Amino acid sequence: MKSTGEDVRRNPVPSLLRSLMTEHLDPGYEATAFERQHEHTTNRSSKTGPWLALGALLIGFIVTVSAVQATKQVTGTEEVRSELVAKVRDAEDRIDSLAASRDSLGGDVDAARGVALEGDARGSAVLDQLRAVESGAGAEAVHGEGLVVTLTDPAGRPNLSDASQRSVGGKTVVLDRDLQTVVNALWAGGAEAIAVGGVRIGPTVTIRQAGGAMLVDNQPVFSPYRVEAIGDTRALQREFVVSDAYVRMSSVSQLYGVGFAVAEDDSLTLPPATPRAVRVATEPTEPK
Repeated sequence: MKSTGEDVRRNPVPSLLRSLMTEHLDPGYEATAFERQHEHTTNRSSKTGPWLALGALLIGFIVTVSAVQATKQVTGTEEVRSELVAKVRDAEDRIDSLAASRDSLGGDVDAARGVALEGDARGSAVLDQLRAVESGAGAEAVHGEGLVVTLTDPAGRPNLSDASQRSVGGKTVVLDRDLQTVVNALWAGGAEAIAVGGVRIGPTVTIRQAGGAMLVDNQPVFSPYRVEAIGDTRALQREFVVSDAYVRMSSVSQLYGVGFAVAEDDSLTLPPATPRAVRVATEPTEPK
């Protein structure tokens, strides 16, 4: 038996497509709407209210505990800082006391040495040699006329593309090589003794930067940096103004705002350099 065209469905409509065409509402939404219509929905606010209150209480408790702990940490940090500051000051006081004792004992040793050596011609000659060596090493205080060169950090950083080359921590400053150049120029100009920031420059003294600090003989010095040189004032000034150091610092002053001043002084007093411990010594031999 043959089927007719009316019995055969050429394009049957799938059930999913039929449901999409006929059922426009998702079953879940439909069920919710049905419950609302029949007043079967629950009061969500009545259930979530206590949980929200509990959550707010827990958050407040956590914030309070954190604030108390932070306060305790700050208090503890301040106490530790105060203890460290007190220890540093005590150490500085001990260092000053020991330095004073060293200077006093050094004076006693010099006096005893003079009494022991000034009795004869040979002892006097040895004493003169010792004094010459000590003078060259900067081991004694000196007084006289001379030249004062002052270098000062600028108030603010200039707006220059290469300003970072002269900066420490983002701030334009006087560099250690600036002081080294000035000191070397003064030595070359005939200076007999030099001090930077009140620290005497001797044969083993270094000028260097460590982070943002300027160290002269491992002692911190601060801006303005005062370079004092004892010697013939006119000769020192004449030689210094034609030196490379003067040209360099004049350019740095104009480009970066670094303070640079040169002045004469008729009465300079420079302290002795810090003595170094003698580790190796040999007895001099008589020339043949």
